[in-house]
Amino acid sequence: MSDSTWTSASMPYLALQEGGPGDVWAAEAAAKGGRGSQRIVFAGEVGAFREVAGMLGVEVGEAVVVRRRVIELDGAACELTDSYYPVAIARGTRLAGRGKIPGGAAALLAELGYRGVRVREDVAAGMPSPEERDVLRLGSDEPVLRISRVTFDDADRAVQADLIVMPGHRQRLRYEVRVG
Repeated sequence: MSDSTWTSASMPYLALQEGGPGDVWAAEAAAKGGRGSQRIVFAGEVGAFREVAGMLGVEVGEAVVVRRRVIELDGAACELTDSYYPVAIARGTRLAGRGKIPGGAAALLAELGYRGVRVREDVAAGMPSPEERDVLRLGSDEPVLRISRVTFDDADRAVQADLIVMPGHRQRLRYEVRVG
C-alpha cells in the first residue's frame, strides 16, 4: 500500500456482520488495496491481571479466556490485540480456541446470548515494550497507541475486553458517535 498512515475505526469490528462469515479486517484491508490477515499466537485460560480484571469486573487472578493475535497488513505486523472474555462465557467455545471464528467474536458472543450494545474505549500513547517493539518492527524512539476497549451487553455485563497496541506514527483513529 502506498499510504503509510492507516485510518482505523472500531465500528466495523463491533457490529454484527450481515451475510455470513466474512473477515472484517481482510475486507477492510482489501478495500484499501492491501492484504489483511491475523495470526492467533495463543488462546486459552489465564489469570486476570489487574487491568483486565477491572475491565471485566472479575477478581485479580480469576480465570479468563484470552485470544492473543498479531494483526498483519501485507505480511507485516501492524497491531497486537489481546481479547479477554469471562470464563463463564468463553470456556468450551471457539473463543477459547486458536481457530478462526466465522463472522468474528461479536457474532459468536451474540449467538451465545451476549450481544454487544455499548463500548468504552480508552486511548493512550506511550513507548512499546521490547517485545512489542520487536514484533511491530519499531525503532527505539517510535511510540505506540494503546487502546483499552470493553464491550458490554444489554444487561450491562462486560463480555469482552481488548488490549490493542499499534504503531502511533502509522495510525489515525476515527470515532463516530450517535447521540439520541
